[in-house]
Amino acid sequence: MQIKLDTVGDQFLSAELKILTAFQKTNTAKPTAKKKKTEDKTDSSVSIDHWSDKGLKEEYDNLKATKNYKAAKDETLSFTGATGESVWVIGLGDKSKITAEDIRKSVAKAFKAAKAAKFETIAFDVTGFNALRDEALTSQLIAEAIYLSDYSFEIYKSKKSEKLAMTVVLGHVEKKNSQKIEKALTSAKNICDSISVIKDFINEVPNVLHSEEYARRVEADAKKNLKGVKVKILNKAAIQKEKMGMLLSVNSGSAYEPRIVHLTYEPPKSTSKTKHIALVGKGITFDTGGYSLKPGGSMMNMKNDMGGSATVYGAFRAAVLEKAPVKITCILAMTDNAVNEYATMPDSVVTARNGKTVEILNTDAEGRLILGDALDYACDLNPDCIIDAATLTGACLVALGNQVCAILGNDQKWIGEVLGAAKDQDEYMWQLPIINEWRQDLKSKVADLKNIGTPMRAGTPLGAAFLEEFIKNDIKWAHLDIAGVVDSQSHLPYCTSHGASGLIVRTLTHLLVNAK
Repeated sequence: MQIKLDTVGDQFLSAELKILTAFQKTNTAKPTAKKKKTEDKTDSSVSIDHWSDKGLKEEYDNLKATKNYKAAKDETLSFTGATGESVWVIGLGDKSKITAEDIRKSVAKAFKAAKAAKFETIAFDVTGFNALRDEALTSQLIAEAIYLSDYSFEIYKSKKSEKLAMTVVLGHVEKKNSQKIEKALTSAKNICDSISVIKDFINEVPNVLHSEEYARRVEADAKKNLKGVKVKILNKAAIQKEKMGMLLSVNSGSAYEPRIVHLTYEPPKSTSKTKHIALVGKGITFDTGGYSLKPGGSMMNMKNDMGGSATVYGAFRAAVLEKAPVKITCILAMTDNAVNEYATMPDSVVTARNGKTVEILNTDAEGRLILGDALDYACDLNPDCIIDAATLTGACLVALGNQVCAILGNDQKWIGEVLGAAKDQDEYMWQLPIINEWRQDLKSKVADLKNIGTPMRAGTPLGAAFLEEFIKNDIKWAHLDIAGVVDSQSHLPYCTSHGASGLIVRTLTHLLVNAK
């Protein structure tokens, strides 16, 4: 699929389908004294804002069907243009209430419908969608919605969906904006391509994507697509030298070696004063729960348990392509959590990389173990800030549902920056606390720490409180629990109803690209 820019020339005019917009226009008049009404009188009509193709505007005005068209959100009026093309007028509702996310959703729905109808050339009128009064931003939102909606994972289907050679044209009027729009379209492609890469990782089946294969795929992608990025792979022997006892304990039941993937990016004009941000991700390629075995129903989709590592890699990848102004380190900890005669048993005590001893009371609380060693490793690189992402707790879904990412950490300003980036990208994120009582709840009677707190109590914050034990040197740290948002976001039309969502990549990319 191609997305092309056109200042309403031949490509726009010859498209098989043209997608335009309309808004609800509400005029509120005060009641007259004669009628003595206590309520306002409201008259609604349709507002057409600056269609690029003036001929289509005349055709629309002559339609009888417009009499009953109100341009409510997602209400569509369709007609055939004078030259035989199909025309869809998409209702966007009240223009004063339009958000960037509204544009993404409306475009995604229209694109999916057009794709199902097998149109090969589609023209979106950027000028009409430009409720935010920024053609470059509007173009990027349209492109994001299209790229994200076009994703599918059908590797293992014997009969695959028909692939059309679709061309999408973005039509606009102001030629002076062309360069800005082209740059915005490049950004959209960089970000969405990165999201597609990590969706493929998350959706891949666990009998194929074990830790060794996962590390190979990340390394191959980075070397092929990320110019100047350094890649270092730590195998089991190197991990043993690093004394990552917690990661090794989780891996002890596996048929495959663990891996630490260490990626480094520095901007061209990097100095000793350049900000350094570390990203750390949980990469459990499949989670059985170990000896604390999950029930069968809970074990399905546990191939997604490496979603945190995929998410931070996606953000790292996009930020590198966007030439972020900060140094970025990305640490991915990889293993599965399997069961054999060597697997770690509940009540075992292991020594973490930072020297603390940990009593493992539940082998299904394994993500925090591999993250703890990875966070300690990241701290030794002396970053200014750290963000980790993990499908850490089922309790996160209980607390926030499957639409909201939890954020916790040790520095309110840093947490605020991450929350601000999430708001800018229309992704839901909510802060939860870490309190001293929960830190105390993790104290063990036989070791320094235990890997779970009181059952059925504050599971998400207790997981974060455990991770906090491995943050040192007063480094600013934020933890993202993405257990709810990593997959199956059916409420978002630009996400597939089943499988990886790719959410939070946009937030982290925005944070990295705009960091100071």
